[in-house]
Amino acid sequence: MPAWLPRAMVLALALYACFRLGSWAFDQLIGLLINVLIAFFLALAIEPAVGRMSSRGMRRGLATFLVFLLILIAGAGFVVLLGSMLAGQIVEMVEEFPKYLDSVINWVNQSFHTELSRVEVQDSLLHSDWLQKYVQNSATGVLDVSTTVLGGLFRLLTIFLFSFYFAADGPRLRRGLCSVLPPARQAEVLRAWEIAVDKTGGYLYSRGLMALISGIAHYILLVSLDVPYAPALAVWVGLVSQFIPTIGTYLAGALPMLIAFTVDPWYALWVLGFVVIYQQFENYVLQPKLTSRTVDIHPAVAFGSVIAGTALMGAVGALIAIPAVATLQAFLGAYVRRYDVTDDPRVHGRHQRRRGESVFSRLRRATRAPGDEEDAERPEAPGPRPRV
Repeated sequence: MPAWLPRAMVLALALYACFRLGSWAFDQLIGLLINVLIAFFLALAIEPAVGRMSSRGMRRGLATFLVFLLILIAGAGFVVLLGSMLAGQIVEMVEEFPKYLDSVINWVNQSFHTELSRVEVQDSLLHSDWLQKYVQNSATGVLDVSTTVLGGLFRLLTIFLFSFYFAADGPRLRRGLCSVLPPARQAEVLRAWEIAVDKTGGYLYSRGLMALISGIAHYILLVSLDVPYAPALAVWVGLVSQFIPTIGTYLAGALPMLIAFTVDPWYALWVLGFVVIYQQFENYVLQPKLTSRTVDIHPAVAFGSVIAGTALMGAVGALIAIPAVATLQAFLGAYVRRYDVTDDPRVHGRHQRRRGESVFSRLRRATRAPGDEEDAERPEAPGPRPRV
């Protein structure tokens, strides 16, 4: 046996054991790593506000605390408004449920010539097996729901704690990272950090401004239609439509449509038409003007990044995909060498067509061999033509 073979076998086994240990540790810590990533992007988003407050003489920790306090107050107010709206609407729908059920039963009897009654339908529902099984499963699932809620609160607390440390100790974190790098790499890291702060903060601030505009527009519509809970619905539409990419507008418009349907079914159609029209206005007029200076990214690239982020990390990946791709695009743009584009009509989307030339002639000229083209351009020799 060669002398190196036992050592190679031990080294291979050690590397395999380290790989398995690293894979196990990564699987166990994937939740924590995602929370740290969310916290990092949240710290980048509030970095401009914290930087402005600290530049005016305020301590950085106090500035970070005030920014987070404003965020918590706004989030708690939104949850309270939405909860009161949903509670009141659920109570109203429960009170009006017999009337809705009577109208549905009357329509079924007139359309299908049946003789159903509300008492029979209620008795069949109350004594059905699937309802009893559903109640039993719901009773046993209360513990699971409470565990999920507690886990969500702990995760939210973890994200806020890490983001607070990232924002409050941002300069110290950058100094510690640059202290282990050579001077040339330090400049690149600081430049990438600055680009990430600009892109992430600009993305969230532009989304916040568009959420404000969307909320005001939908509030005017809901008030004009006399739909209840118009302020809370406007806040719901503004936030959900902007911070859930691509399909957030349609998800946000479902709740106002449902509540408008309880007032008048035609009002739901009005809300649907307004949501579709406003989405087009936002995509082609409002969003390009607001995000052209903050997140300069093509809509197709943004859509693809959202899909990729959703596939990798779910809703969290969909939310942070656009600022991450915009940061990467802006950082790599400095290392891509660009040239002047030739002045060709095909570059500008225009195709020159020869005058008096038909489609058949251009097709025949394109499929002609180079020698045939030269023979066609050569003048014919004088003399009588041969008979065929």
